[in-house]
Amino acid sequence: MRRYVGESWAELKKVVWPTRETVIRLTILVVVVSLIIGMYIFVLDRIFNTVLDQVLR
Repeated sequence: MRRYVGESWAELKKVVWPTRETVIRLTILVVVVSLIIGMYIFVLDRIFNTVLDQVLR
């Protein structure tokens, strides 16, 4: 167990962590893309509901 923890810690020291600026930019990108996809799905849902309502009347 001690060896495992030691090797894991050594591997974590090799990791190149992103800068704060990179994390902020990528987080904003994920939020914006999620909002765009959400709006796209919402618009398609409204269109399909409207068409379906017209067909079923």
